[in-house]
Amino acid sequence: MIRGILFCFLITLIVAIIIDYKAPAENTITLCNTCPPGFELMENNTCKLRTLYQQYESGNGDEPGVGGLKTALPSVRDGFSPQQIDLGRYLFFDPVLSKDGSVSCATCHQPSKGFSDGLKTSVGIDNARLKRAAPSLWNVAFNKKFFWDARSTSLEAQLTGPLYSPNEMGTTRENLLQKLNGIAAYRDLFQQAFPDKRSDKIELSEIYTAMTAFESSLISLNSRYDHYAHGYTQALNAQEIEGLNIFRSFVARCAECHTPPLFTNQQVAVVGLAEPDGLPLDPGAQKTFQDATLRGAFKVPSLRNADRTAPYSHSGKFATLREMVEFYSKGRGHDVPAGEKLHIHWHIWEPNLTAYEIDRLVDFIKTLTDESFMPTKPAVLPSGSTIVKQNLQESIVSIQ
Repeated sequence: MIRGILFCFLITLIVAIIIDYKAPAENTITLCNTCPPGFELMENNTCKLRTLYQQYESGNGDEPGVGGLKTALPSVRDGFSPQQIDLGRYLFFDPVLSKDGSVSCATCHQPSKGFSDGLKTSVGIDNARLKRAAPSLWNVAFNKKFFWDARSTSLEAQLTGPLYSPNEMGTTRENLLQKLNGIAAYRDLFQQAFPDKRSDKIELSEIYTAMTAFESSLISLNSRYDHYAHGYTQALNAQEIEGLNIFRSFVARCAECHTPPLFTNQQVAVVGLAEPDGLPLDPGAQKTFQDATLRGAFKVPSLRNADRTAPYSHSGKFATLREMVEFYSKGRGHDVPAGEKLHIHWHIWEPNLTAYEIDRLVDFIKTLTDESFMPTKPAVLPSGSTIVKQNLQESIVSIQ
């Protein structure tokens, strides 16, 4: 009886959230005219990233390799105006972008969870369970390929995937333009962000630019590891330094794929991972590149802020960091499903790490946590919508 009442209450709450969007009569929001932390405002009103890694002379950071403490970063997407970044922030949190107003980008990319969502696999509109986990958005400004299967090559192309997927945000280009152009506050904000607009109508390209601008501002390069890499030797304790040395060793070989300073080499790799619950193997990048040798291959994720993004892997198979590290220590191909002959990446072998070494690796990975440049969640949204409470779907499932 009590469960039934709670379930009805949550359903009512969700409906209230979904229908609660009345656009304000007039715009009361002025977009920010200063750059986010870590960026410098240039004379042409664009924001340029500034980080100590830019002083290192080790190529441009785009060359693959293990990488030392003072390895340079790859090229970055920046040069957006403060107003475009701020407009993208509002769009990111606004459920008006979805078909039924029930989910926003922040539903699956929650700031408090490393810009992932804490679920094994994400949930879209109509409570649709998706087949993969939401990847973190920290440092996506450096990425060359997007999605677990590396099927997109730009942030603009990446963000249209969830927007128009019938199981994720479920909108269409026509519906998105109609909604946003019907909100006077958004029309005014787009004029602020794009002062040279030739029309008072919002264009798709402007939506994509603003959202790309915001996502490109999500920089996390100020962790305790970074302090250590830049010369502050007391930033890490003895056990964490042990973990760093194991991480970079030829025994564990973690750094060969999770290459500093981004802690990913941005490549795809077959690690020989079975799907949970006996599900059929996800082909991953095989479909993207039409290459049978990439069956079961997925993008090497960054380990930055990994302490916030559990569970782990494309399918959320590992509940903890320790479980994830243990998988790589158990031996090459030990989890390959019966009947599958996968071309496992040559870096995956049998380190046979001790329990102590696994614990030290976990200690080190936690030093990569940095949320000092966390963006602020908007207090109000231009559409008049309420910011959707995250994971209500998960709450309902747990009550039933």
